[in-house]
Amino acid sequence: MLGAVLYSLIEVAFRGFTHWTMALTGGLAYLLIYITNIKIKTRSLTLRCLSGCLIITALEFIVGCIVNRKLHMNVWDYSQQPGHILGQICPLFSLIWFFISFPAMLLSFFIKGRLFSTDSKN
Repeated sequence: MLGAVLYSLIEVAFRGFTHWTMALTGGLAYLLIYITNIKIKTRSLTLRCLSGCLIITALEFIVGCIVNRKLHMNVWDYSQQPGHILGQICPLFSLIWFFISFPAMLLSFFIKGRLFSTDSKN
C-alpha cells in the first residue's frame, strides 16, 4: 500500500494527476524493490539502485503494453522521448527510476527494522 500511495503522490506532484493502474504498479514495484533490497543488502548502492530501476522499468513496460497498447487507456506515452520503446519506456525515465530507487531502499530498511524486528525494544 505504501508504494501505491507514494507513487501516486509523486505522479500527482509532477504531472498533476495519476491513474489507478499507476497506484497498483507503484505498489507492486515497491514490494519487489523491498524484497530485492533485503536479498541484496550487502551489494553496492549502485547495483541496488540499478535493480530498482530495472524492476520499475520492466513493470512500466509490461503494464504499459497492457494498459496503453492493448486496452487503449492512454495513461502515458513516451513516444516523444528519445530512445523510447513502443512509447512505454525510455532512458530518461529509467534514469529517474534509478534515483527514486534510493529513497525506496532506505524506506525498505526502515520498515524492515521497525515492523519486523525481533528486538523487544521496538
